[in-house]
This record gives sequence, C-alpha cells and structure tokens, in this order.
Amino acid sequence: MTRSRTVRRLAAAVCLLPLLAACGTGADDGSESRSADGGKTSAGSSGQLDVPADANADLKKQYLLENAVAACMKKQGFTYTPVAPEDPAASWATDGADYALTKKYRQKYGFGVYAGIVYPDVGASARRDSNGTPNADYMDTLTPEQKTAYNEALGAPPDPKTGQKDWTGCQGEADKKVYGSASAEERGTTSENRNRTNAQALNGDPKLVALAQSYASCLKKEGISVTTTQPTGIGEMVRLQALGSAPAGAGGMAAVAEDGNTRESLSKEEALPLLTKDIELATRDLECGKEFRAAYFPKFLKAPTSGGGAG
Repeated sequence: MTRSRTVRRLAAAVCLLPLLAACGTGADDGSESRSADGGKTSAGSSGQLDVPADANADLKKQYLLENAVAACMKKQGFTYTPVAPEDPAASWATDGADYALTKKYRQKYGFGVYAGIVYPDVGASARRDSNGTPNADYMDTLTPEQKTAYNEALGAPPDPKTGQKDWTGCQGEADKKVYGSASAEERGTTSENRNRTNAQALNGDPKLVALAQSYASCLKKEGISVTTTQPTGIGEMVRLQALGSAPAGAGGMAAVAEDGNTRESLSKEEALPLLTKDIELATRDLECGKEFRAAYFPKFLKAPTSGGGAG
C-alpha cells in the first residue's frame, strides 16, 4: 500500500539509504533529530548518534550508516551531522497501528489533505522538518565551489543508466562498512523479493482476508466506494481516493489544474468545509477498519512490504 502523507513525514525505508546532501529525515532545529521512539536524539560531542538499545537490526544499521558517513566526511574536511532514522513501526502509530492515536489525529486533521491550509503551523512544521536539517544549514554556509566538493565527497546513489551499482563517495564507503560486499542494487533486489513475499503472505492470510471483506462491507454501507479488498490495499484505499479527488491547490501550494492552468492554494475559508468532510470520511474509514487494522498491523510490522500498511 502506498504511504501518502500530506502533513506527516514519510517513514524511512528499511532497506534503502536515506542519505541526501541537504535534507535528511526531519530535525526540528540545527542540533536535534527524531529518535526511534518519537523523542529526540542529538549527535553528541563526538558527532555520532547513540544507537537505541531496542532498535531492530535494520534500524541499527541505519544509525551505523549515518555515523559512518559523518566520520568519512570529517576525514574529507567537511561537517556532516548524522540524522537519526525514523523507526518504520513508530511512523505508523497515527496511521492505524495505534487506534487511539489515529482517532485523535483524524478527528482534527482527517486524512491531512486540507490540514496544512486550515492549520498553517502544521504545514510550516512539516516544511521545517524536511528542509531545516543541520546539513541544509551547513550547506548554506558553503561557497558554490565548496558545495560541489561537498557533494562529490558525500557521493551519489546507484545509477542503472551508467551501470553504477553502488553509492559513491562517503556514502559508498559507509555502505560497504555497514552492509558488506553486496551492492546496493543487489540488496534492493533482495528487498523487493522479500517485500513481494511478505505481501503475498498478508494477502493470503485467511483471517485478514475475512476481516478485509467485513471492512469493505462496512464502507459500502457508509456509501464509500470500494476498489480493492486486498489486505495490503484496503487500509490506504479511502485515503488515496480522498487525495485523488482533492481539488488543485488542496495541499497548501499552487498546483496545475486539469485544464493546465495554475491554481493557487485554497484559502482557509475554502478549505474549512472540505476539512470537515475529510474528517467525517477519515473517521468512518477508521471505524469500519478497526478490527481489520488490529489484526493486520502486528503481522505487517513483523514482515512489512515496501511502503505498505493499513493506514
């Protein structure tokens, strides 16, 4: 299932390298970043992150990866602040994994389609999370020539067009240190195969199939269109329909409408009634899928698919 987020950050992928030169997984200011449990983790005086004792194997490797990149960049004469990766399990808390938290979120923001317009501080916070990282701040202090050297030292991702199978630069060095000799491309293939196997298991689970059918029946009674009853698809289905039917400019930014003309962001007055409908829809979807999600998420989080869940 696709993870669509309008207000909240995208959860970090478990098996890919979440490294960018100027933006990482959200930090609130220049010194702190989100930890696995939703708190804040700061790089210490050594410039290294502390790895949470309760982090799973994949998450620990992401912490080690960030630390290895920072150490390599320091040798190259640059500052790279390691950014604490987000625990994928924690990222689903308000997207269905925790019923109470999801209900609280949806009662105010719905699916989040119009929340950034009605509540500007929420949208601004999301933009700060994606743009205001310590590495972005550091890049702003560099000259154009230094930025070029910094990006070269940091490295680039694999590029199938050129036959490059691994990350280059410090990201490549860190990758091999943490993950071993298997190329990023090979690990990606392995991850895709594992995701496919996990999805097949979830979609073939008799209990989940039965609960998904009950979920779909409830939605139909509520007058909500049902386009899939697959366990890996139904939980995000109504949200995606809401996003797909939203008018241009619903995300709080100018957008291109169907007629090709630019549509300015909706005003708060225009968004308010739409948010009310979005809240009603999101709440009905949550209640219809309550039993399904309670059974789905424990299984999904043990064997996740690529970006799929039952939000």
